[in-house]
Amino acid sequence: MHQQQTRPSAADDNRPLPGRRETFPQAGAAITAPEIVLVPGRPARSPAAQGPSRAPAPLAGGPRRQAAAPSSTASGRAPYSPPRAAPDLPPTHTALICVALPALAISGPQGQLAGRGLEGFYRGGRRLLSRCQLRVAGREPLVVQARMTGADRARFVGTLRASPAAGPDPDVVVERIRTADGTERITLLNATLRPLRLPVEVALGTDLADLGAIASGSAGPELPASVHDSGLRWASDRGGACVTAHPPPADALASAGLLRWELELPPGGTADVELRVRPDGSGGTPLRSVRQAASSPLVPARAAGDDPRVATLLRAAVDDLQALLLRDPAHPSDTYLAAGAPWRCGRAPAEALAAARMTLPLGTRLAAGTLRALARTQLPGPGPRAGLVPGPRRDAGAFLPAACTGTEATLLFPVLLAEARRWGLPEQETQELLPAAERCLTWLRTTAGDGTYLADPQPAGPVRCETQAHAHRAAVLGADLLDAYDRPGGAELRQWAQAARNAFREDFWVEDRGGGRPAAALMPDGRPLPQLGSTAVHLLDTGLLDGGRLAPGLLDKVQTEHLARLLGGPAMDTGWGLRSLAAKEAGHNPFGHRSGAVRVHETALAIAGLAAAGYEKEATGLLRGFLDTAEHFDHRLPEMHSGEQRSAGRAPLPHPAACRPAATAAASAILVLSTLAGIRPDAPARTVTLSPVRSAPLGEITLTGLRVVGAPFAVRVSRLGLAMVEDAADGLQLGV
Repeated sequence: MHQQQTRPSAADDNRPLPGRRETFPQAGAAITAPEIVLVPGRPARSPAAQGPSRAPAPLAGGPRRQAAAPSSTASGRAPYSPPRAAPDLPPTHTALICVALPALAISGPQGQLAGRGLEGFYRGGRRLLSRCQLRVAGREPLVVQARMTGADRARFVGTLRASPAAGPDPDVVVERIRTADGTERITLLNATLRPLRLPVEVALGTDLADLGAIASGSAGPELPASVHDSGLRWASDRGGACVTAHPPPADALASAGLLRWELELPPGGTADVELRVRPDGSGGTPLRSVRQAASSPLVPARAAGDDPRVATLLRAAVDDLQALLLRDPAHPSDTYLAAGAPWRCGRAPAEALAAARMTLPLGTRLAAGTLRALARTQLPGPGPRAGLVPGPRRDAGAFLPAACTGTEATLLFPVLLAEARRWGLPEQETQELLPAAERCLTWLRTTAGDGTYLADPQPAGPVRCETQAHAHRAAVLGADLLDAYDRPGGAELRQWAQAARNAFREDFWVEDRGGGRPAAALMPDGRPLPQLGSTAVHLLDTGLLDGGRLAPGLLDKVQTEHLARLLGGPAMDTGWGLRSLAAKEAGHNPFGHRSGAVRVHETALAIAGLAAAGYEKEATGLLRGFLDTAEHFDHRLPEMHSGEQRSAGRAPLPHPAACRPAATAAASAILVLSTLAGIRPDAPARTVTLSPVRSAPLGEITLTGLRVVGAPFAVRVSRLGLAMVEDAADGLQLGV
């Protein structure tokens, strides 16, 4: 079923577009409504309600199509109009972002919060404090180091000379530990041989603006302060905030927003000042994030091996994922991942499902919580959207209209449930979630109708390559899931998937002098869009069936080989990861988030898919770039970075608006490391199959503390590429 295409009215990706903002969790809780994109000057509306309603126009089938050139301009189509101009987003690439959702602390590299850009302490998407400027003895300390010491905290070290006549060496060290929960601890060290009496001043201020207003440049002026207990307080019709200090300051000047102390430091001694930033009315109670809970849905797995980076990468990934956890406030035991900080701190269904799927080696509890939370958002019936998991539009670049993340989420839902069952999701939980998965599969078959393909957005969007990959995988794994519980519909889904495979290999394959490529999409008039981009990697992600078998894919063996060669070539592989659009395509922009930048999780999907298909050379090249990129970003992977070609002496360039941390980027590290061991469990059959990367590109590697069938699991891959289970559940058998 192929449909006419119309230009969408709104678009969204992993951050608000300039001039747009999103809803965020309320203080201490995650949002409960489906994600809403608010566009200034337009009424808010549910993303599921977006989309035109023109009658469908069928696409002509027929023989394989020939492309005049790989450029998308070969078809003669004009690109889609870009979004209207708006102020630039504040840059994030140099920021130190402490995360313990629903709280953030965003700092510049100098440590002082001067109220510029995004700087400040946030809770529930509102900036509680925008300015926190420290002066010691009338001077600002010279910052000599600023670094993250964990996902939720940053450390700034500065120096100054209390006795300038004594020489050039600093004699006072100032340390600031800033945490996402709204606490800052300032420690002064006297490195002299005499006692010091140091005046300390902290200038505070806030605008109580929400993050959307800050992003669009409309935050407003600072608010007047009042003295409150041992600190200061601010209030407006948007709420209030207070800062309390320990020890209490000697002076508190509301008109200047200033707190003062006179600190006595003995020789070699220290003195501390602690500031606590809280929403007004919280009584100074520390914020308790999900990461601070006694029981986390993610197990603390460990990695070790010949390449020391694997240990740091896994540790940082788990730390970032813990920081991005949110609770469903109506069901606090259900947790899921926000897409990333600072722009996407609310519910993002497609990203939450994709990240939960990649983290299945760390246990199934996150998958179960994510599935339960999203099942409660499914649109009810009757009607054509019944069973859809709502999601916002996502910008798709200049040549395609915005895609619907609700489509992606709805197709990911049954896939995650089917694979979570393979990893050990308890039978009772699987059966409780099965009706929601059935509704997703019913939506797929109803929306596709008698057609071969699934348009996106419905009902009048183009037929996208990646959407067909998602739909085909959902049909195959969904049929397997339905059959396992004697539910109807499996045979119909397999029949539709088989028809999609047969047609896709003809309709989507564009011949060229290099052997061909998959089209990015089929347009409503039947012509292919021959752009080569990273969305093609979803064709390699087929999903897991019983006995450790991989599901069939949309491409045949020869087409898969051609795609592997393209992904491993210089047009796509920057040396740091895969470009979202090949370098030779019209409209390529190394910083374009859909037109040339490297999207980290798509590189990880390519590594896993290529390794599973047997193309270890191409997978290894991307793997090395992935690890090198992580190292350059201190192992805290951003959602994307520049697609500039790697060369000697250069590092990957950060994208100024990328989320960091980002759920799918952090989860990508879990996927990549588990791919090296090739872990393919089948919990219902009590077996696990190991299919490691035989070339052992990182030498020996050991993964411990994973979870298979709900029990600890450890595996070691030798330098010869042989995998050995070192810890497993009782009765778990090694499959063939």
